[in-house]
Amino acid sequence: MTLALLFSPQGSQSVGMGRELAERHPAARAVFEEADATLGWPVSATCWNGPEERLADTRQTQPCLLTTSVAALRAFADAGVPAPAVVAGHSVGEYAALVAAGVLDLPAALRLVSRRAELMADADGAGGMAAVLGLDRGTVDEVVASVARPTELVVANDNAPGQVVISGRREALDAAEAPMRAAGAKRIVRLPVSGAFHSPLMSGVAERLVEAFAAESWREPTVPVMSNVTAEPESDPDRIRALLSEQVRSPVEWVRSVERMVADGVDTMIECGSGAALIGMVRRIAPHVRTATVTDSPSLDSAVALLAPAGIRT
Repeated sequence: MTLALLFSPQGSQSVGMGRELAERHPAARAVFEEADATLGWPVSATCWNGPEERLADTRQTQPCLLTTSVAALRAFADAGVPAPAVVAGHSVGEYAALVAAGVLDLPAALRLVSRRAELMADADGAGGMAAVLGLDRGTVDEVVASVARPTELVVANDNAPGQVVISGRREALDAAEAPMRAAGAKRIVRLPVSGAFHSPLMSGVAERLVEAFAAESWREPTVPVMSNVTAEPESDPDRIRALLSEQVRSPVEWVRSVERMVADGVDTMIECGSGAALIGMVRRIAPHVRTATVTDSPSLDSAVALLAPAGIRT
């Protein structure tokens, strides 16, 4: 059995996330306490009590998701499970993956994610995102190219077969709807986000993140980290840092990332965080892979039980 740990993306947040783990597992509680102290605002209370409107604000969402993912990771590790062969996170989840791999310590990751969230929330308000359901990546690429310039509309997330997210200026998103439906899209769902994330409209954010990254210490990973940008396992900290700044203006290549992990021998994937968004994607990309989540004590116990029979190869 070869294990990959996955870390949840924005959109998977929910009021109450991480609370049960913190109540029952000291390692998880310590993560929430460290987040509160590092950022100077009640991350734990926002995760556990909301309100939903506050938790849905990108400025709070991203640090809260990072904290919950690392809390789940620490509770899972405290159960005595072996190290994974590779780690991967989707968008903001990649920062939790970097903590898991030892590239960043938790306070550094919290500071960077908080800065990232501020920059993304304050970015060009003329942009947005939409999920296109029922079309493959190639067809979506063709429609996007036919209706707008690459600076105005792009594929932002290749999440799973039939689940592709596009990002760009609102008028370009509007222009794409009818051609997408004509090409066979079952649904087009506008996402409740404040900007055109993972598109060229985030170029200013990428450049300012480079400045923030320079203020933190980066270490060599203990296990490879899958890059959202390259869909390749990365082990050089300088390259990881460069790709992480590019990530906000580049597509999240999740399908290719999962396919690469499977090609490298991964047969078990466990999502640590606030839900099962990534596991749902994995089941559509690679249905033969064993999957589990760590979101609370019962799911943690199930994940540990999944690993127990065969042992883990790193």
